[in-house]
Amino acid sequence: MTLLHRATLPLALALLALTLAAPRTARAQGVGIEVGRPAPSALVETLDGQPVDLASVTAKGPTLIEFWAVWCPVCRALEPRVRAAQAKYGKQVRVVAVAVSVNESRERVKRHVAAHHTPGEHYYDRSGAAADAYDVPATSFVVVLDRHGKVVYTGVGEDQELEAAIRKALL
Repeated sequence: MTLLHRATLPLALALLALTLAAPRTARAQGVGIEVGRPAPSALVETLDGQPVDLASVTAKGPTLIEFWAVWCPVCRALEPRVRAAQAKYGKQVRVVAVAVSVNESRERVKRHVAAHHTPGEHYYDRSGAAADAYDVPATSFVVVLDRHGKVVYTGVGEDQELEAAIRKALL
């Protein structure tokens, strides 16, 4: 069980404090799911509440997955890079946003996505299954999968080199 799955309000606030105190550069391939592993299966929900196996989404080709939260300032700071990646590689790479359930509801995520027109396909990790499967260390965690569904990149923070990670996935 990951930190995100077991978090309570005090723990979530501590996570936020650690995220804000961490260096703003990406800590690529040193956190979360191991590079080279296949994308795991995990049950998430659409923003309309329909269950979806995340593996069925990632099986359709190269994918960038961001684990994020409405309340996460680092996620907001990373958003321009995600938007740029989707604009440049959107026909080649799926952009998938998985909202963690720590201190937010599916409805709150749905309102935020509608109000801010955030890029990509959006899912809600109500049970923490995806956070567990991907060993998510913090919000703003990004995983990039190649066309075979293998992890080629992981990172956390607002200054991740998403374009380089995507190019690696497209090889």
